[in-house]
Amino acid sequence: MMNAEKLFADRIGGEQFGKSTAIYKFEKIKRAKAKARELHPELEIIDFGVGEPDQMAPAPIREALKAEVDKPENRGYSDNGIPEFKTAAADYMKSFFDVELDPSTEINHSIGTKPSLAMLPLAFVNPGDVIFQTVPGYPVMATHTQYLGGEVVDIPLLEENAFLPDLGKIDPVLADRCKLFYINYPNNPTGAVATDAFYDELIAFAQKHNILIIQDAPYATLVYGENRKSILQRPGAKECALELHSMSKAYNMTGWRIAFFCGASWAVDALANIKDNCDSGQFKAIQHAACAGIANASLAEGIRDHYKTRLLRMVDILKTAGFDAKMPGGTFYLYVKAPKGAGDITFANAEEASLYLIENFGISTVPWDNTGPFVRFGAVFESASDADDERVLGELATRLAKANLKF
Repeated sequence: MMNAEKLFADRIGGEQFGKSTAIYKFEKIKRAKAKARELHPELEIIDFGVGEPDQMAPAPIREALKAEVDKPENRGYSDNGIPEFKTAAADYMKSFFDVELDPSTEINHSIGTKPSLAMLPLAFVNPGDVIFQTVPGYPVMATHTQYLGGEVVDIPLLEENAFLPDLGKIDPVLADRCKLFYINYPNNPTGAVATDAFYDELIAFAQKHNILIIQDAPYATLVYGENRKSILQRPGAKECALELHSMSKAYNMTGWRIAFFCGASWAVDALANIKDNCDSGQFKAIQHAACAGIANASLAEGIRDHYKTRLLRMVDILKTAGFDAKMPGGTFYLYVKAPKGAGDITFANAEEASLYLIENFGISTVPWDNTGPFVRFGAVFESASDADDERVLGELATRLAKANLKF
């Protein structure tokens, strides 16, 4: 009989794989929802913890897919992407950000940004190398760096620094060992938007220490009150930065898995080489469908305005309940300090506050305790229609008032 335990790699736990009794944040949330349904079967769970769009992709994109799926020339492998999608991606970068890119050398498609983040360490990280990642944030690139024997250094995003990394506090000796610096703006979960001054400082930092910047930009079109930004707009960025763009959030195409990476040609080439050995490309019909919408600003702006309307209403509701809420610079999230308690109950952290809201009031959020207790409310909750949004948000207001939260 096989001893499967001897086969598991140490990077996933070796012989202890599958035996951990630790309960992770999202599993706790799932269990809290189940408990709420058991205790209050009549209570509708209103879910502000979701991280994906609540609507379908725009009609022109869906109609294009219907047409493209029947074309025999789309049946085969696309490898590192069809020329039409790369050209459309270049048009998007020009029309949305006024960034000129060569489709043949500075852009490559990917099956979503998550695989690109997972593959990047394969192109750049050797055992013992260092990468920087901002926290709180999306850990995929860091996880794969650790798989390869690299060292991950967390760079905190603090409210007092507008949720931008403080580059002046990074040890220059450590920076000299760093290969990749992962950032994400507009930022999930904080909603912060990077400034031009920060991008310029980061580019100078990267050039000084010979670092490749990885700017994860799936929320690039979801900005409020200012112009859309790309790090590639800044002087010197195309020498030391790779930017990842996705159609998941901007065009409600989460499950379609279509994105692209762009910027420094040498980095695009390296990641494309790894990608060519990991997948055979996204279905050509999906790439063609994406071409029908990617450079269409009116589609993206309509989706942005949907979230803006919701966020403005949510800010008012949360402020009334005692939260220090304000409109984010971007994304579809509100990142607010967690309540310290409710009535006579004291919360030790954001996780306890979040679980309390789910179990007792059917309000689902995501807690973050990396750099202080915060909870994230997403404006991607389910409703029957735009008109039904007010019912859901009214229910949120009523329940928060009953919760008697303390700050």
